[in-house]
Amino acid sequence: MKSVKDKLDQTPETPEIKPYLWETVKENGQIILFALIIAFVIRTFIAEPRFIPSDSMYPTLAQGDRLVIEKISYHFHPPSHGDIVVFQPPEQLQKLGYSSDQAFIKRVIATEGETVAIIDGVVYVDNRPLTEKYIAENPNYEFAPVRIPNHALFVMGDNRNNSNDSHIWGFLPEKQVIGRAIFRFWPFNKINLF
Repeated sequence: MKSVKDKLDQTPETPEIKPYLWETVKENGQIILFALIIAFVIRTFIAEPRFIPSDSMYPTLAQGDRLVIEKISYHFHPPSHGDIVVFQPPEQLQKLGYSSDQAFIKRVIATEGETVAIIDGVVYVDNRPLTEKYIAENPNYEFAPVRIPNHALFVMGDNRNNSNDSHIWGFLPEKQVIGRAIFRFWPFNKINLF
């Protein structure tokens, strides 16, 4: 029988790291990597969240609202009247100092081949007045009739008198469109689909 002193002097055994522990760490790492790749693909090619930085789309969207923008549908069809689109600033805005990675959000009013005008506070597309229940107030400016060129859009903010939009800087090339607003997820009391 060993004495207490002999037992204390013994070198303790080092427990072996179980092989399954390494396998678990490896498996979790693969899952995390896969999740990050999926998140990157979704954000880059399918949908992404966006923050509304101004009141140019009031009352439809308020400053601070958060939206989901889908990026797929415009690969199959062009933007339509009434769509709320997010876009990179066109060349004319970049010349005024806006960064190319900054995003704008506006409503599509007219598409290629159509004529748009603003007369006595009413927006006309192809000589027909638009019924716009979504605007803050009628425009307090005039805009002479212009024809929208091919592959371009005429976009306006719903807050007509407080929006830096096509009536100021011209046409939006369709290639600048990032995507379409489909869902407001913040604030919770205003959650809705567009």
